[in-house]
Amino acid sequence: MAIDSAPGLLIVFSGPSGCGKGTLVAKLLEQRTDTVLSVSVTTRAPRPGEIDGFHYFFKTREEVERMIKNDELLEYAQYSGNYYGTPRAAVEEHLKAGRNVILEIDVQGALQVMERCEDYVSIFLTVPSLDELERRLRGRGTEEETWIKARMAAAKSELKYIDRYQYTVLNDEVDAAFDRLNTIIETEKYKKISQ
Repeated sequence: MAIDSAPGLLIVFSGPSGCGKGTLVAKLLEQRTDTVLSVSVTTRAPRPGEIDGFHYFFKTREEVERMIKNDELLEYAQYSGNYYGTPRAAVEEHLKAGRNVILEIDVQGALQVMERCEDYVSIFLTVPSLDELERRLRGRGTEEETWIKARMAAAKSELKYIDRYQYTVLNDEVDAAFDRLNTIIETEKYKKISQ
């Protein structure tokens, strides 16, 4: 079986806020035509410029609760009174077509996916130190002190689950971290072919 015809990989990708997940995912999507980012469902209202089906699938609370009841979400959680979740059908459609699907999700969602799915690649993105993470968060220059403190507390909590992931990737430098991620994806694709 050629690598192009191998089934797609379900890639569970987590890491603390500020570690560079968005930057690396954007680079992967730009350079890998066989990879897509999963689009989540949410019950929150669309923000200006957001497109239904592209940024999120915007649903009513009743619709998402029906999806939960019917086991149509790979994972879900509530934040600030709104549901967020990963629709199973869209992910499965991409995987069957041979596309890798990245779930850029928090540890809580990742653990749900690991529990519900047998076939996945889990990657935790980290930074050289918590001091470096705080420096990156402050470097954005857009966040309030309470937000930074909350993100740092969340990061310390998330790091406790690092050993639940198959791979840990250090984001000390973007290009090097990208190469590490890409190598993991290539390796896992070849494993699928040889099975």
